[in-house]
Amino acid sequence: MLKYLFCIAAFTLAVSAPGFAQTNTAGIDKREANQEKRIEQGVKSGALTGQEAAKLEAGQSKIAKMEDKARADGKVTQQERKRIHQAQNKQSRRINKLKHNKQHS
Repeated sequence: MLKYLFCIAAFTLAVSAPGFAQTNTAGIDKREANQEKRIEQGVKSGALTGQEAAKLEAGQSKIAKMEDKARADGKVTQQERKRIHQAQNKQSRRINKLKHNKQHS
């Protein structure tokens, strides 16, 4: 399962990387990487089950797609940034909730 999660994470980063130079989304990218690390740490510590980790990775992928769509025209608007930040806030709360729900793998 862990190998599967690493593949998903690598795919997410590969999909996100091509458009990076087109717009300034460094803050979004940094937060995305931080959330990936939190998920990985949760899997390693046993705080996240495989199913929970897969659900969180799907959420990360959704946010990466939002970012890709926002960058498609070469500029990320303030409204697009706001939507992405809101999605990241929601994802961060999900990560915290699942890591502390007393279910262990």
